[in-house]
Amino acid sequence: MLRAVLVLALASVLAGCVTSGTSDPLKTAKGRENARDAYIRLGLGYLQEGNPERAKIPLKKALELDSSSADAHAALALVFQTEMEPSLADKEYREALSLRRNDARILNNYGSFLFEQGRYAEAYERFTEASQDSLYPERSRVFENLGLTALRLNKPELAREHLEKSLRLNSKQPRALLEMAQLSFDQREYVPARQYYELFSQISAQDARSLLLGIRLAEIFNDRDTAASYTLQLKRLYPASAEYRQLQTEQR
Repeated sequence: MLRAVLVLALASVLAGCVTSGTSDPLKTAKGRENARDAYIRLGLGYLQEGNPERAKIPLKKALELDSSSADAHAALALVFQTEMEPSLADKEYREALSLRRNDARILNNYGSFLFEQGRYAEAYERFTEASQDSLYPERSRVFENLGLTALRLNKPELAREHLEKSLRLNSKQPRALLEMAQLSFDQREYVPARQYYELFSQISAQDARSLLLGIRLAEIFNDRDTAASYTLQLKRLYPASAEYRQLQTEQR
């Protein structure tokens, strides 16, 4: 459905001569701009559908119309990132940022790519730059990313600062809530740890890591029923996980 809508949108752009009065809309600057944007949307639509190979076709056409389109280069970077072509993805992200240096969305996406590659110091720099845009609608995610990166850089207090800011901007972020629960638990701040964990549990499904934390918190507060329930879930759903092996070691 998404692809069909995008294809129809592109077709309407390329058939714009009916309303514009020109025989070829691509001969006008506005027509080329509209076609470029439609090709980018089509490429992203293919990518969203899980077809990165096909996404490159309209993105190539977008760049043929406008080689200086930061959005087209950023979209192509996402395609190469999905295809596990890190050198090509890195090249396209850098090209996009050379054309639009302070774009928070591109900076955040590039930071996520760098994080994925284990380049945490560079990722932290890009996320920091993205966080400067106070009007960016996904700013809470940027601070969450800063917190996760600070954890990888072994800076828990800095991570806590960023995660608190993230939750101040958007209180319903499961990953930030879980990380705050874990950080509080590690600092023996068990009451706030339980509060963060309960908020996390209200909006997110459990995984092996969160179940292990839930078991440990339940044991701290002598909630045997909850501890037993989470232990059963961990054993049944994640019997081969490192978390279940850790729990078995702790209970011996």
